[in-house]
Amino acid sequence: MAVPEPQPERERSCKRIIVLGSTGSIGTQALTVIHAWNASPERPYSLEVVGLAAGRNLPLLADQVRTFRPCGVAIARPEDLPRLRHLLQGEGTGGSLRLFAGEDGIRELLEAIPADTVVNGLVGAAGLLPTLTALERGIDVALANKESLVIGGPLVRAALARSEARLIPVDSEHSALFQLLQGCSPSEVRRVVLTASGGALRDWPRQRLAHASPEDVLAHPTWAMGARITVDSATLVNKAFEVIEAHWLFDLPWDRIGAVLHPQSVVHALVELVDGSWLAHLGDPDMRVPLQYALTYPQRVAHRWAPLRLEGLTLTFRALKADRYPAFRLVVEAGRQGGTFPAVANAADEVAVERFLRKEIDFGSIPRLLAAALEAHGARAVPSAELTLEAIREADRWARAFASRWPSAPSRSGGR
Repeated sequence: MAVPEPQPERERSCKRIIVLGSTGSIGTQALTVIHAWNASPERPYSLEVVGLAAGRNLPLLADQVRTFRPCGVAIARPEDLPRLRHLLQGEGTGGSLRLFAGEDGIRELLEAIPADTVVNGLVGAAGLLPTLTALERGIDVALANKESLVIGGPLVRAALARSEARLIPVDSEHSALFQLLQGCSPSEVRRVVLTASGGALRDWPRQRLAHASPEDVLAHPTWAMGARITVDSATLVNKAFEVIEAHWLFDLPWDRIGAVLHPQSVVHALVELVDGSWLAHLGDPDMRVPLQYALTYPQRVAHRWAPLRLEGLTLTFRALKADRYPAFRLVVEAGRQGGTFPAVANAADEVAVERFLRKEIDFGSIPRLLAAALEAHGARAVPSAELTLEAIREADRWARAFASRWPSAPSRSGGR
């Protein structure tokens, strides 16, 4: 299992951090963790934010620049540079702040600004190239971008093999497995199990699922997340992506990775040992905890977040029903097929979710769109042995076009 061995940390006064996706959910929570860490008098070193990358939320980005004083900032659109400069006028950054923009902006930021750790909180396929760039430059990656491993697992593993950098998972489930497996030898592990909240629809009657509205689906009972991941939580596409991630992160065979429904979202992952006993990782559903662990790894330090209270805690687990979650099976199978199939699954799902949120298709159409895209891609698929970044990009473009053209026919039945 590819869990990096903890290495003694060199003596340091600070650890330099670049946060990608700084105005999103993961990015803002990472900056909250960094701010709290630096405010603690017991900290062994400081966390210095040397770079930020964001999309279009320029007012929030400007606030972050004022607070953390990075050396460099990358934004998605070159045409937004004048507005960002205007927002930062009079903030004393002078000529010390380097600005990057456009398709190559994040790559240029990573190449220009020395860093120890990159927090990849980007959403979507755009996160793969920054992960590869950081690893190739020997920078540790605290990875919250699922797509890096879902669509580019072989490329990331190859980059890791060439690098001395470490890949440290931030997703609560993979952070949990990362910690649990450090205490096990591969021969001791029978299988690992990821937990799924089931999303907002987990207790709905099956016959109602197909016609759930965006408002229904976005009302997640335990996690506050972005719109796409919240929809993916209800279809369990997100959990299928996590199965693929676990395969590449821990070098586990597909038949040794499982998933169960766990409504409380307190147990994040489990490891079944060969002697029949289990290890479990418990914690509040609070992303600041795995973020802090990733930022300060291999040290484990005290935190300021509310601790998990065991008194009165009830834990329940339920099997995943294939007929209730057809998208889960489709996406895991795409991972098994490998090559460009996962890229197609990811891109088609992203478009399907966007169309669902715009009410162009209903909830029950999402797995049918995925099935149609994966079937149509079969004749043009590139196998894993021939996978390249350009092949992934081409599959991504093809799948987005296919999913955008897919007819918005009404759902055939509540049973999907």
